[in-house]
Amino acid sequence: PVIHLHTVLHWKMADFFSDINPTNIINAVTATWHQYQKSVPSHLKFIDTYIMYVVLTAIAQIVYSIVIGTTYPFNSLLSGVCACIGSMVLAISLRLQLNSRREFKFSQERAFADFIIGNVILHFIVICYIG
Repeated sequence: PVIHLHTVLHWKMADFFSDINPTNIINAVTATWHQYQKSVPSHLKFIDTYIMYVVLTAIAQIVYSIVIGTTYPFNSLLSGVCACIGSMVLAISLRLQLNSRREFKFSQERAFADFIIGNVILHFIVICYIG
């Protein structure tokens, strides 16, 4: 008999998902959260909170445009989402520079100055794009 590729993939996926135990997932997430709380300094947690805020703001803008049913004016939506993505990238860069286990050593003042200058340039471009 001929066995098709999609049938084999279906069997493999069924085997994979049948092995997933919700208790193991909850235990893994809980252990990861406790390790994060124990090992990450508070100033990096603050940056992580800011990153989550920016990501949720971008998602909220996209969901709002979907719910309303229009993206008019499109440049406003695009500039808002790009500002969120750019702020997220700059915050991740700041977090990487402030992390104590980094390869290149930068002063905290320089890292923060890079973050501020990058945000000023980013938001100047965003304001110019809005029109």
